[in-house]
Amino acid sequence: MPLTTPEPVMRASILKPSRTDVAIAAVVTVMTVTPATVPYRQPWWLVTLAVLMSVPVLWRRRAVLSVGAVVGCATTILAIAAKSLPHSASLLLLPYGVLVCTYTFAAADLSRARRAVGIAGLAVGMAVSLIVPHENLETYRYLLTAVVAAYAVGAGARARWARREAEQEREARIREERAAAIERERTRIARDMHDIVTHSVGLMVVQAETGPLVVRDHPERAEEVFEAIGAAGRDAIGQLRLILGALRGSEAPDGLAPARGPHPGLDALPDLLDNARRAGLDASADVRGEPRRLPADVDIAAYRIIQEALTNTIRHAGANTVRVRLRWSGDTLDVEVSDDGRGTREPREGHGMIGMRERVTACGGKLAIQPGNPGFTVIATLPVG
Repeated sequence: MPLTTPEPVMRASILKPSRTDVAIAAVVTVMTVTPATVPYRQPWWLVTLAVLMSVPVLWRRRAVLSVGAVVGCATTILAIAAKSLPHSASLLLLPYGVLVCTYTFAAADLSRARRAVGIAGLAVGMAVSLIVPHENLETYRYLLTAVVAAYAVGAGARARWARREAEQEREARIREERAAAIERERTRIARDMHDIVTHSVGLMVVQAETGPLVVRDHPERAEEVFEAIGAAGRDAIGQLRLILGALRGSEAPDGLAPARGPHPGLDALPDLLDNARRAGLDASADVRGEPRRLPADVDIAAYRIIQEALTNTIRHAGANTVRVRLRWSGDTLDVEVSDDGRGTREPREGHGMIGMRERVTACGGKLAIQPGNPGFTVIATLPVG
């Protein structure tokens, strides 16, 4: 009963037979060849066919097509020719080699078309082996039951392997998604930490540097300067505590966090402008269009972009004036921050600008940085829906 399918790709493909395969081949060979040598002086071709029905099983995992063809053809020839010999019926009681190859074929990872061709070939081989020698009905039922059972067991093994592979792929995908989520969260936390520290500490540094001059020339403003330093420090500590608390899975202690939480949005824009004014800038905002509720990530991105732009203006631009413009349209929000500072034609992109680009890209928006003469302008276009 030859198997006429194309060469399959075995799920458990190996280059060298395992100990299990050697044991299976040995058992099949003993159970097939022994009846061919007893009684004494059987024809040589009968023993040869018995060997071909069993020994090739050893290499069935490497090439089930070739092994199935050899074993199947030998079994079919013996089924037809042995009718003329006495004491040969025991050779065909159970074709062990065919059953093992059928199991391996059923367990192989094949395309639907190849499997259909293989099943057809197996059916033709069985039909020839049973009809040509004129076997009785009992033999039909006996052999058909054995072959169908071997195929069913192999198909069950293939289903278990497929299910196990699917589970492994799902677990690998979950691990990758978790790793990606962790990396995104680490990047977000790094951006937030940078924005909080650079903005608040930048304000504190500027105020601290101007403090001695204010104390000497305008002592009545000294208290205001120190209050600004304290407010910036408290704001930074509050936001950092909330971020670190989120990492630990707990909230920040009461009284140490700002009411607006670790991820402020555009509703906190007045605070940013107040901080810029405390640093000596003439800061103002111009809002046009109809404001509406933003997605959380867009709201946070807009706030952090303005915060970073103001921080750069305070620390590096030497500006006197900064303008924040918000333009609401049907499906976008344009955020523009411009100053009248020194500016530069080739701005160096540090962590702050990189963070702005990452935030805008994550939201599906666009960022433009335009050096002016004088001044510097940051323009972000963010989707609002």
